[in-house]
Amino acid sequence: MQVLQVQLAVQADPAEVGRARKWVRARLAGNGLDPDAPVAETLVLVVSELVTNAVVHTGSPAVLRLTLPVVADAVASTVRVEVADSSHAAPAPRRAGCDEDATNGRGLELVELLCDRWGWYPDGSGKRVWCEIDPTAGIHVERQEPVAFVL
Repeated sequence: MQVLQVQLAVQADPAEVGRARKWVRARLAGNGLDPDAPVAETLVLVVSELVTNAVVHTGSPAVLRLTLPVVADAVASTVRVEVADSSHAAPAPRRAGCDEDATNGRGLELVELLCDRWGWYPDGSGKRVWCEIDPTAGIHVERQEPVAFVL
């Protein structure tokens, strides 16, 4: 299977997260995926969380990489997101407290819940956090309307 791999340099500025989200939507649309489809919304959320973590926790630039299948029915194949940053610290999912107004501590928990696989590995002078979403597995598949049989 052919894949399209694209990447975006992200500056050490939290405002870059919004730019990363727009960039992902444009890449999805350019690859024939509906940028408003459920799997696209999931990808945008995951990118937002991973880029936010990289920018906020390292205070350094990062690189976002998106690997998309190049097939007629691209929505049915695994999509991979990677964010490389300059920190050697392992990402550690934290469970957000029961304070419903808390705005921190849910990023990797969301990634863990929304993705089929995720992980990290040391990469050069930092690390790379990655995740994969397989739209054909579990919750990512769009639901079809039930078929009614007339007897």
